[in-house]
Amino acid sequence: MARSLFQLAFERSPARIRLAALGFVGLFAAIAVRLVAFALDPAEPRAAAQDRIQRMRPDIVDRNGVLLAKDLKAFSVYAEPRRIIDVDEAVEGLTDVFADLNPHDLRRKLTSESGFAWIKRSIPPSAADRVWSLGLAGIHLRPEPTRVYPNGAAAAHVLGAVDIDNQGLSGIEKWIDATMGTGTGELSSGQAPALRADIAVRLSIDLRVQHLYAEQLRRAVETYTAIAAAGLILDVTNGEVLALVSLPDFDPNEPDLALHPDRINRMQVGRYEMGSIYKAITTALALDTGLFTLHSTFDVRQPLTIGGASIDDFRGKKRVLTLPESFIYSSNIAMGRMALVTGASRLQAFLKSLGQFDRIRTELTESSAPIVPSRWSDVTTATVAFGHGIAVTPLQAAMAVAALVNGGDLITPTFLAGRGLGDRLRAAAVIKPETAAAMRDLMRLNVEAGSARRASLDPIRIGGKTGTSEKVIGGVYSKEKVMTFFVGVAPIDAPRYLFLTILDEPRGLPETFGFRTSGWNAVPVTRRVMGEALPLLGVQPWTASAH
Repeated sequence: MARSLFQLAFERSPARIRLAALGFVGLFAAIAVRLVAFALDPAEPRAAAQDRIQRMRPDIVDRNGVLLAKDLKAFSVYAEPRRIIDVDEAVEGLTDVFADLNPHDLRRKLTSESGFAWIKRSIPPSAADRVWSLGLAGIHLRPEPTRVYPNGAAAAHVLGAVDIDNQGLSGIEKWIDATMGTGTGELSSGQAPALRADIAVRLSIDLRVQHLYAEQLRRAVETYTAIAAAGLILDVTNGEVLALVSLPDFDPNEPDLALHPDRINRMQVGRYEMGSIYKAITTALALDTGLFTLHSTFDVRQPLTIGGASIDDFRGKKRVLTLPESFIYSSNIAMGRMALVTGASRLQAFLKSLGQFDRIRTELTESSAPIVPSRWSDVTTATVAFGHGIAVTPLQAAMAVAALVNGGDLITPTFLAGRGLGDRLRAAAVIKPETAAAMRDLMRLNVEAGSARRASLDPIRIGGKTGTSEKVIGGVYSKEKVMTFFVGVAPIDAPRYLFLTILDEPRGLPETFGFRTSGWNAVPVTRRVMGEALPLLGVQPWTASAH
């Protein structure tokens, strides 16, 4: 009896107990196998998610320390579909947090055989908290920075943009990716700095003048019904770009807009025949060779005939002009004669020395190679002399004009502040000092009595050169569509800042008497910009002659 009372249970019902025990063993074995499978499951989804965690990008500030771009903390939601227990619960919970998610598309993602699927990128911390509180198996959060541009479209073509993975697509953002490394971030001898995420990238851009230039150009586009416009402020002493505007522009917070073909950087990507801006180059060469002087004269009463081609002046004076008159009245005939006497080889060599035959290289990778004539006839020599037959980027042309007024130093432009010259000084003394002085006098005379009279900003002494070129439409020059340019330099007696304004297809107005040439649109626009910008840049009437 005692034995019966204390008999072990499995001895009383051995078959049933053994069967239950085997069941438990099987269950725990299945769990163990599943755990091992999870452990041995390819780590690619999770590893990929971690590998895609973007490094923090450095802040970008303007030359005065104003914030232009910054990374903010954000999160992204991703799924591991094979680990989701309740798909219905996951779909319901996620669509409650993110109303813009399509339930059918989400369900398809969550029931796929994929090991990884993005659900939502770059969400704020508040949304991340809601996802976390759902407690959904197989749904994860990972921290990642998101790039923000607090000034919207301001300096968009300089800043560029980043993609959803915070990688640079264009502009300085793309340059940052190419340059990021270890180092102090200090600059020396013209070299680009070694970048670190904790050191801000300081641009040469001055947001104050960038903004006012953009506003003036927007008004000009509206006033003259132009299809586009662009503006540049360049420090001729060191090549620093203080403003670059290209309209239409885009908001880098919405980078897809940057891909539209009319949103190109017209200053460094657009290639244009710069028209009479090139007459400054031709005149400088003519004087520098000694073949011509300020007292030289040109008979422009009849068109210049070369073979079957005839070159005439727009509203020409039809008399003998001195060299200064040829410059301020923008005579095509006189420039053609200068170039023919100077010779094609000299003209080509001079243009090459001014960087007009090579693609310009700056921190912005977006640039275009110039369109240079493959064959130089006498007609080519004469037409290139007044800016037809060769197409360059406006930044290239500005670099050349800066060398003509700063004493002869050809300096590659930069978008970084305080970088130093180093190898950006491409050539020194490309013209003689006396030639540079003569060019400054001619540009000043052009504002006093020539095509740039509407740029006058006395008592600050301005110098400048206008340019108007017919657009090439379908392989021929259009008589209806033009581009207008104006290069203004201030103060002209001790040059510091170069302003370049471009209007694409401006129309004549009653107040311009129907004229659409540069003197009636690009020139007054630039004058207004200079009037606002120069005091901000430290050029006051009483310091206008100070360097």
